[in-house]
Amino acid sequence: ISILCSACQQAIYPYHLLYHKKIHKALTLLGFDSPQTQIDNKTLLTQRQKLISKLTRTPKYSETQMQKIDYSFEFLIGNHTSTSYCDLANINNPSTSKKINNSLIKAVSICQDRNSKWQGEMEDRFIVLDSYGNRSDTCFLGLVDGSHGATAAETVAAELPLLFLDQLAQTDSSYKKSKDEQQILDSFATVIKADYREKEKVFSDKPGNDETNKTNTYEWIHKAYAKSFWRMDRLLRLGRNEVSKVHWSGCSAVTCLLERIPSKDMDSTEEEEIKHSENTTHSPLARTAKGAAGLLHVANTGNAHAVLCKNGKSHCLSKEHSTSNTSERKRILQNGGNISTNEPDGLVEGYLRTTRGLGHHGDPVLKRSVIPVPHTVSVPIDDTCQFLILASNGLWEVLDYNEVLVLTLTTFTHYLRMYQCIHQNGTLPSKCQYLMPLTQDNLNDSKTIKDLQNRLEILHSNEDIFLTDSKGNLKQNKSKCSRRNYLQKKMDSEIFCDKLASYTGQELLKIVSPVGSKPPPQFEEDTKTYPFNCKSQTAGRGRVTSETLYDNAASYISEQLVKMALAAGSRDNITILIVLLNGCDKI
Repeated sequence: ISILCSACQQAIYPYHLLYHKKIHKALTLLGFDSPQTQIDNKTLLTQRQKLISKLTRTPKYSETQMQKIDYSFEFLIGNHTSTSYCDLANINNPSTSKKINNSLIKAVSICQDRNSKWQGEMEDRFIVLDSYGNRSDTCFLGLVDGSHGATAAETVAAELPLLFLDQLAQTDSSYKKSKDEQQILDSFATVIKADYREKEKVFSDKPGNDETNKTNTYEWIHKAYAKSFWRMDRLLRLGRNEVSKVHWSGCSAVTCLLERIPSKDMDSTEEEEIKHSENTTHSPLARTAKGAAGLLHVANTGNAHAVLCKNGKSHCLSKEHSTSNTSERKRILQNGGNISTNEPDGLVEGYLRTTRGLGHHGDPVLKRSVIPVPHTVSVPIDDTCQFLILASNGLWEVLDYNEVLVLTLTTFTHYLRMYQCIHQNGTLPSKCQYLMPLTQDNLNDSKTIKDLQNRLEILHSNEDIFLTDSKGNLKQNKSKCSRRNYLQKKMDSEIFCDKLASYTGQELLKIVSPVGSKPPPQFEEDTKTYPFNCKSQTAGRGRVTSETLYDNAASYISEQLVKMALAAGSRDNITILIVLLNGCDKI
């Protein structure tokens, strides 16, 4: 599966992506604004001499800047070849599907990879809690990206949901705690003492006016998030199960509370604008949620992120808390902290890239700069919301939000096509084509993404589909029905289980190659099977339900995204939690 470069609109295979982005970075540093990647050596040499001449005339001459210019020039004139950072054929990380009884969710799947080439331990953890607070149609999802050990991540995954539930229950009596949960919370009383509770009043005693209360209906949830993160960080200060005496483990975290709006509450007063604790500016999501079916409340610290796919457009619901964030750098430096000169953006106290997070108590100097204050946001969920993707830094360090969005849409649509073909003909197409006519100007345009979906739909309904017969020969089969009509009919139709033979990942990944590019051998050798689950429900015959379809689709997407991140050169643990929302059936 190729990825469209957001800078030059060139289709790139994942294992070429890291090298390709390095070319863009080198060209930018040398002062070339054009997205083209092919520049002759004479032009490069002239530009290098021009930059060095200008640099030496400046009062603040920087040897580091000179080295960057030289490194970029040598990289561009060198005959480098992209190499794969992993053997994808040997990657076998089955995803985990979680059953969620929530009318807003069709499927949830998690896939993880330790990335053994670079990491010795899996430090990521995830959270999936159904019927959260003993409430129907309410679930709590989370992903914890550990750093310098898994101790903090494990503790946060186990205790943060309880602390958040305790805060919610104090305001909303519909959230209930079990006896076991209450017993655990009572044990924290020896740590969360009266003097500490006095400090917490900063969350509830913040002055506000009536206008603020009217426009921010869910501020109490944001305060509950803030207090639970604050208390969680206090509990990590105990150092339970920590190994090092100097640098204790820490973590980034992203959490989501997804709740359905009762029909009686779905009026204009409940469907307020998107609002969060740090006063976000106007957003496409910040509109009156007329007809919203549910609400999504997100909180994050560090570099673990949540992305919502709505109407084919990506919306990042989290904030990057790292040294690449200008406001975070300013906060640290103004408070007396130090940021080293390590590439690309420096490290806090020469040790950590993230500027907010939980834990890291072993070093008091470092902890003074790394704060546990989360970024929070609330958004309406309706039938135009298609996917929710939670992922650790291992994905976001190599792929941006738009690239992940396009990969998710492409993979999901491709899976549905395989589903259609195998149910109509009992076999799979040996050749699939995808059109991705995206440009830099319209990559963020929802209309363009819709056009992409429409073109994929045309391929399902109008194009010749090449199928292999029992002798292995190609034959053509003209598909007459649209996928949507097909799904409505086929969901209730009975088929024989023997027609749903398992198929290889290579068959699923046979997508037209980029111009002038050769498919990587890793994908050619991928023989992992992705069977459509067909359990017999009647004697001698089976029925594939929509639940099975979406579970398998979510698993397939999460596994492929992990592979894409590995192929693109990720050096961190990778954890991806993908949620298929109701809007995905309209793709």
